[in-house]
Amino acid sequence: MNGESVGIHEQTEGQYVDLRRVALLESIRSEEQTWDKLAPRWCVAEPAPPWKVCLDATCDCLSAGGALDNLERRHAEDELEAVYSAIPNPERQLLTLAHIMLSRGLVTEEELARRISAVRTRLEAV
Repeated sequence: MNGESVGIHEQTEGQYVDLRRVALLESIRSEEQTWDKLAPRWCVAEPAPPWKVCLDATCDCLSAGGALDNLERRHAEDELEAVYSAIPNPERQLLTLAHIMLSRGLVTEEELARRISAVRTRLEAV
C-alpha cells in the first residue's frame, strides 16, 4: 500500500504494519457478513466457518515460506485491533491478514478485489 492509493485513509504507521485504512476492506467490513449471520441462511449449525481451516493454513504457509512470520503477523493483528475491533473473530483475523498482505505488497487491492468477486460469484450461484 502506498500513500498515493485512492483507497487509503489516515496516514498511520505501526511497528509491524501500515495502519492506514483500505477502501476495499472497509467496504467488506461494513457489509456485516459474518459467519454468525450467514450460517443460518444456509441452514448450517457449525459454529466455525468452513473457510477457517484454509485461513489457518494460509497463515502457516506464509510463515513457512518466509513471507509473513507468525509472530510478526500476530503483532500486526494486535496493531490492527483498533481498525477492525467491531468485527468478530475469525472474520477479524481474515480482514487483518488481508490488510497485512496488502500493506506488505504480497497482494494488490485490484487482485484481491478480483478474487473476492470470483468467490461471491460462486457463492451466489449456489
